[in-house]
Amino acid sequence: MVTALILMQVERARINAAAQGLADIPGISEVYSVSGQFDLAAVARVKANEDLADLVTEHMHTVAGILRTETLIAFRTYSRHDLEGMFAVGLE
Repeated sequence: MVTALILMQVERARINAAAQGLADIPGISEVYSVSGQFDLAAVARVKANEDLADLVTEHMHTVAGILRTETLIAFRTYSRHDLEGMFAVGLE
């Protein structure tokens, strides 16, 4: 499983429509509106790097208003649940 964060600059008038369009693309599990230099951040979860390449180059370009993207591939996942489990080892 490949997880990636895709950061996007979007035309202001199209942020909501772009977020909805992105959420409808298979492989994108979540879309967030964010502050800072990017307008939207999407979480993609796909089987292989090739699937991520197709998602970004073949599917996302159909969403109107996206001006620029930056894709970050995740190496490891850390969650509160995982961290609590690690620190609880041997405390029982």
